[in-house]
Amino acid sequence: MNSGLERGRVEHGAPRPSTWPLALPVLLGAALLAYVGVNPVVRGIPAMFWSFVGAACGVLAWAAALWFVCRRAGRGLALELALRRPHGIQILAQGVLIGWWGWFVRPVYEFAPFIVAQLLFAFAIEALFALTRRGRHALGFGPVPVVFSLNLFLWFHFPWFFFQMAMVLVVYAGKEFVRRHVDGVSRHIFNPSAFALAIAAVALIVTGQTGITQGEEIARSQFVPPHIFLVIFLVALPGQLLFGVAAMTMPAVLVIFGYSAAFFLLAGEYFFYDAYVPVAVFLGLHLLFTDPATSPRSHAGRVLFGLIYGSSVIGSAHLLEAVGAPVFYDKILPVPFLNLASGRLDRLGSALAAKLGAAWAGRRAMPSFRARMLLTGAWAAVFLAMSAGNVVGDHHPGQYYPFWRDACDAGSARACNYMGVVQQNFCDQGSGWACNEFGVFLAEADANYRGAAEEFGRACGLGFGLGCDNLAALGRMSAGPFARGSPPLRELPIVLRGTKGPVSERSPDALHSLACDRGWRDWPCP
Repeated sequence: MNSGLERGRVEHGAPRPSTWPLALPVLLGAALLAYVGVNPVVRGIPAMFWSFVGAACGVLAWAAALWFVCRRAGRGLALELALRRPHGIQILAQGVLIGWWGWFVRPVYEFAPFIVAQLLFAFAIEALFALTRRGRHALGFGPVPVVFSLNLFLWFHFPWFFFQMAMVLVVYAGKEFVRRHVDGVSRHIFNPSAFALAIAAVALIVTGQTGITQGEEIARSQFVPPHIFLVIFLVALPGQLLFGVAAMTMPAVLVIFGYSAAFFLLAGEYFFYDAYVPVAVFLGLHLLFTDPATSPRSHAGRVLFGLIYGSSVIGSAHLLEAVGAPVFYDKILPVPFLNLASGRLDRLGSALAAKLGAAWAGRRAMPSFRARMLLTGAWAAVFLAMSAGNVVGDHHPGQYYPFWRDACDAGSARACNYMGVVQQNFCDQGSGWACNEFGVFLAEADANYRGAAEEFGRACGLGFGLGCDNLAALGRMSAGPFARGSPPLRELPIVLRGTKGPVSERSPDALHSLACDRGWRDWPCP
């Protein structure tokens, strides 16, 4: 097998250097074209069709150009197999998590074929960059965790799917061109998937085009599967143990929880609305920012990395909320900045460790197995304590409507705004009671009753009689006080649900009992 890029012209009669490694991207490009033929969804959406055709033709054109250059210059290409344990551990963790998520949120499985298409493109682009720049490619499973990571946090709607492919391209462009030397070795600076996600996030925020993605839907739906915090913790455990990244995860979780708990004590409401640590953030704390290759190498540096990341997530959430941007970007935006600072954090950590008489914590080396066991054990103990205290889990009070209604009644404008969002969501799901409540909310917030008539009309159309009365009152110019009531029995499965997912109970007694458990005071409770 050729050991590298052969330079110079081939002498007369000598065998031509091999360019057979280009067969890999050619086959992958052809597979992308074949995908267009077998997938009716792709063929039915013109923008998506051209996304796939463009990606496939780009791969084939690049391979053809590289073949021509190599043959003309007499240069050879090499391909070797390189299977790395970290990639296998990441794939296992992400694959199990996607499988669990998709079992309870069916659109995840429906999107799976398009994840496969991204994988074809990623394998091809990785090979072409390597063969073009170095003349050799180490084929492994590296693209799989990268593409899985992208798809755990952001999907573009099908008419905009070319941006999904563009994120894959940005991943490998970043790995190839944004590098620095660490201990004499050239390394990529940024966590590959976080780099592409952050660029996409900034572009979407600046242009106000988050609606072309399913980012918010992804973040919400990840809370739906049962025991999701435990599943994330368990699938990440092998990586925590083998690579010592609990030194980053545990401090970050504790910072976010500490801030959320303090916010609740001071404000009487939850900062992240339905959790102390949201599931999507908890996922990022385990499977996004903990890349050992782009984070500090010392214990002390990693602890600082985790503390700053947790603080940055909180700061990002405040900033995004203040500018009216979707808050789910909070876990994505800080990662590239921390990657840039990883070397400085190592040096700072080493200095602090030396001052505290713990020089071992400042050494830039893989922690010993015993140290990794102790760190992971400490994180497991913290996680179990948080689970027992309902800090993480399926039954956080903030996910239910009555908590925000009561906080609004207590005078919190922030709680009132969120209560209105919940009412609107319930109304969109078919609750006439919620449409009426949202209409009252709008009418009381605006003396001109803008928007209230539409919501009262929706309530009336859904069979909630008080909505008809309020709509008529607006028409008679004698509005207020507006009529309000309790949700009818048929709507309880809608309004009793939290962000965790649908309510399975259907009998009146079970629904009333569930209502009492979740803080509703519209019916007598034991």
